[in-house]
Amino acid sequence: MTREEACRRYEIPVEILKEYERCGFCRDRDQAPGACRYEDSDLERISLMMTLCEAGLDPQERETYMRMFLAGQDTLEARLRILDERREDTLREIHGRERQLDLLDDLRHRLRMVIQKERMDER
Repeated sequence: MTREEACRRYEIPVEILKEYERCGFCRDRDQAPGACRYEDSDLERISLMMTLCEAGLDPQERETYMRMFLAGQDTLEARLRILDERREDTLREIHGRERQLDLLDDLRHRLRMVIQKERMDER
């Protein structure tokens, strides 16, 4: 099936298909860009690429991971390291955001206390 058919039928973002082609994962590598014919095996790998994208891996990480995936079982530990690193980065981001929320909540609480005190003083 063509890129357009794959996008429409399986709701695959066109950016993911272009990335897949750009990395040379399409079996029709000699084809012009956008002329790749997708097979079921491509769709399975594209599904993995979409999952990696949604999990927060950047394009270079996705390409590296996919090349390892295609290389087979000898890359299992290396792929796990990539996922572990992304997980740690994500946790750092989450904890940073939690600290921001705590600071915002503290500031909001202080302002509410000032507002409440002013209202009481007005009475």
